[in-house]
Amino acid sequence: QVQLVESGGGLAQPGGSLRLSCAASGFTFRNYHMSWFRQAPGKEREFVAQIGWSAKDATYADSVKGRFTISRDDTKNTLYLQMNSLKPEDTALYYCGKGGSTNWRDYISWGQGTQVTVSS
Repeated sequence: QVQLVESGGGLAQPGGSLRLSCAASGFTFRNYHMSWFRQAPGKEREFVAQIGWSAKDATYADSVKGRFTISRDDTKNTLYLQMNSLKPEDTALYYCGKGGSTNWRDYISWGQGTQVTVSS
């Protein structure tokens, strides 16, 4: 079955950086678009970024454009999110998703998420 395991979260200062990873298994990773979502306490899960096959056609939410970079390594079945210039409003639980939709309701499988906290 599909397994998604996120890691790399932690505490960062405003302006700092973190790199998230998502190890995927149970499906042919290279054949799927992959996405990152996040959910802050009391808020709905929101789209962050998605990447197409062979690392083409990445798209980003306006709130992270220019600061975050999504990438993938199909040889390792791993998705990444490089987060730079972090802001307190980036604090959330970050999830990866199998697919390219920007609507979290279109996804069936989620990992446990990785917590990102941006605070001084």
